[in-house]
Amino acid sequence: MANLLDLRRRIKSVKNTQQITKAMKMLSAVNLRRAQTRVVNARPFARKMTDVLNDLAAHTDENYHHPLLDARGDERYLLVLITADKGLAGAFNANLIKAAQAFIGEHAGKTIELMAVGRKGRDFFRRRNANIVQEYIGLTAKARITYAEAVEVADDIMRRFIEDETLDKVFIIYNEFRSVLSQRVVVDQLLPVARADVEQAEPTTGAQAETFIEYVYEQPPAEIFGRLLPRFVETQIFRALLESIASEQGARMTAMDSASKNAGDLISSLTLNMNRIRQAAITKEIIEVVSGAAAAS
Repeated sequence: MANLLDLRRRIKSVKNTQQITKAMKMLSAVNLRRAQTRVVNARPFARKMTDVLNDLAAHTDENYHHPLLDARGDERYLLVLITADKGLAGAFNANLIKAAQAFIGEHAGKTIELMAVGRKGRDFFRRRNANIVQEYIGLTAKARITYAEAVEVADDIMRRFIEDETLDKVFIIYNEFRSVLSQRVVVDQLLPVARADVEQAEPTTGAQAETFIEYVYEQPPAEIFGRLLPRFVETQIFRALLESIASEQGARMTAMDSASKNAGDLISSLTLNMNRIRQAAITKEIIEVVSGAAAAS
């Protein structure tokens, strides 16, 4: 009977865990819908800003200088790693940390400083004595992050890059949301902003001509270009945070769904074993009763 009681306790424990995983899956599904809507709405704005900047770059003198645009050396990097503040999201955090480790390994001869956005990445590299110059905890845990919070991170990055001339490049690592089941780890250079090489194409006709848009600027293009560059960095950070939050919710939803299914399979297996043990005990008691009656007669 001891084994039977142990199985009943374990089944009850697994059922309680299954209720938790189902609740977390439903919560992640709600947060995912909101985050996915924000990501989809932010992508066209980011693409359009990139198009405008490309056109401004084409209309700006090649000798134009800006602190966020001018290329520097290739010795000292700042790596911005965006991870989650919570776990239970499958391989979401592990993939980002592996990408960061691979980046550090590929640039072993460089001086790399780390800016951790998210508790999981911060904790991992702190235990390994990495050079963490700044950390932002609690941003990715919010289901609805604001643009002002992203601007705070972007301003900190730009301030470090402008004031410290020995800082050569800034890279960012985050998860790009594709679907509930798919997220892609992105490693991009954030600063200095790469000046697009805009080819001067000949005028075309038909549907292809619609892809070429001629912008008319009231102010000098160089002035607008200088004002939009910081906004471009802010937009990139905001989009990366939105992508990361949506990816995290999708990964957690998938992980909790798998956990709930695994818990159901485990409950079925434990229930089957419990029924077998109980049936064996009943059969044993029946045999003992029959044997006792046969002996008495």
